[in-house]
Amino acid sequence: MYSFPELSKLFDERFNIRHFPEHPNTLYDPAQYILALKGKRIRPVCVLMGNQLFDEIDPDAYHAAAAIELFHNFSLIHDDIMDKAPMRRGMETVHVKYGESTALLAGDAMFVKAYEYLNKIKPAQLQKVLFLFNNTASAVCEGQQMDMDFEKRETAGMDDYVEMITLKTSVLLAASLKLGAILGGAGEGNQNHLFEFGKNLGIAFQVQDDYLDAFGNPKKFGKKVGGDILANKKTFLMIHAFETAKPAQMAELKELIKNDAADKVEKVLQIFKDCKVDDWATELKNKYLQTALMHLEETAVLSARKKPLQELADYLMMRES
Repeated sequence: MYSFPELSKLFDERFNIRHFPEHPNTLYDPAQYILALKGKRIRPVCVLMGNQLFDEIDPDAYHAAAAIELFHNFSLIHDDIMDKAPMRRGMETVHVKYGESTALLAGDAMFVKAYEYLNKIKPAQLQKVLFLFNNTASAVCEGQQMDMDFEKRETAGMDDYVEMITLKTSVLLAASLKLGAILGGAGEGNQNHLFEFGKNLGIAFQVQDDYLDAFGNPKKFGKKVGGDILANKKTFLMIHAFETAKPAQMAELKELIKNDAADKVEKVLQIFKDCKVDDWATELKNKYLQTALMHLEETAVLSARKKPLQELADYLMMRES
């Protein structure tokens, strides 16, 4: 059984090539540019992890993993345009470096290339793989639209926010694991347990991300604390504060959101603490994490084979405050 770092190295050895033609370079260089920025590549490696849980890694798993990584980066290009984000992984975003129109086309080319990799998969599994991939791609788009819709609303309900995070973020992680399971010959029950493991782990990760943005140590977290507050983002923490704040706290919170006072972050954080949002978020993260681990436990394979996935969960949750 390979560990996450070992599988990551195996994937990189195959994926770190030029995936696009040289001409026209004005289209394909931007697509290659974002791939060169890399990232943790958790999702494609999860395809390999889901595969090796049930059998030796099938060569088709590398094709599916490449498709997942291309789709993920396609979605990042488009997300960055919608968010007007200037930086991605410490470098200029594609639309800033090459222009919005080219970025859109480069993203589209990556989506097409993802299907080229999927079409390399053996016919016996291809229909199941395409069905899951297509449903997942649609879900990610739905989640992104929900996220944009939330920006126009003063408040958002917790159930709606969980659904948005699930669609926009967690489903791709879950589907990556399930794709690997399909290619590993897993039964439907095991496929579904692995999907639920990934989905709940992804939500737990987002709760932690929201928590660390507010309460994390910037030296350990790698980001300036309070960025979500300054951007008036509806996070797990902000939504819970709106649901639990007393009338006076609610009025102050709404006023703080309208204005960009110099002490905005400090005052919002104090309201969070007064509403015990920090303790609640820790409990919520642990709830989703335990649900994820329960589904992994229910997956009917030898416990020793599950160790890399348990280590993945530890890795995703290990960032300190």
